[in-house]
Amino acid sequence: MRTTFLISLLLLFSCTQLISQTTTKWRVLSDFIPEKYSILDSASGDLDRDGHKDLVVILKHYDEDDAEECARILLVLKGNGIKWYQLMAQNDSAVLCKGCGGIFGDPYEGITIKNNYFSIEHYGGSNWRWTRIITFKYDLKTKQFLLHRDAGVSFHTSDPDKEEEIINNKEDFDKLPLAKYNWHKGF
Repeated sequence: MRTTFLISLLLLFSCTQLISQTTTKWRVLSDFIPEKYSILDSASGDLDRDGHKDLVVILKHYDEDDAEECARILLVLKGNGIKWYQLMAQNDSAVLCKGCGGIFGDPYEGITIKNNYFSIEHYGGSNWRWTRIITFKYDLKTKQFLLHRDAGVSFHTSDPDKEEEIINNKEDFDKLPLAKYNWHKGF
């Protein structure tokens, strides 16, 4: 009798959690991918320090090969540990487009996550090469992602040891929310 009661209680708790997740907009990853988009890259880490892995996902449009300047969508999804997610932040102008790398091609290099920071890394150019690493920090007090750093280097292929540091949007560091960031500014 006691075992049956405990199993019933456990089932009721599980159903209640599932209903609670559904009503607070917890969804599976595929629900966040719009029609005609697919995942270009993703990385996971505990960005909000709640003990559950969150996801940073970059989406690309199916027509990206034909229209190289299609926007790439950046999603930051809060995880709950059982493959359900909530949208924490979105930006359609934080990741450089496929055609934005010059002759060198697609500048997108990857995403890195460390603690409550994530970075989007780019590399492009032709004879003049450049890198650009855009880093956002999750502010535990305001519960939003803020631009932490937007910088890289530039160098000529004939003298790769002579690098020039490039800092973009310095006045916005630790102030500008991810939703309002645009990589075109300062580029």
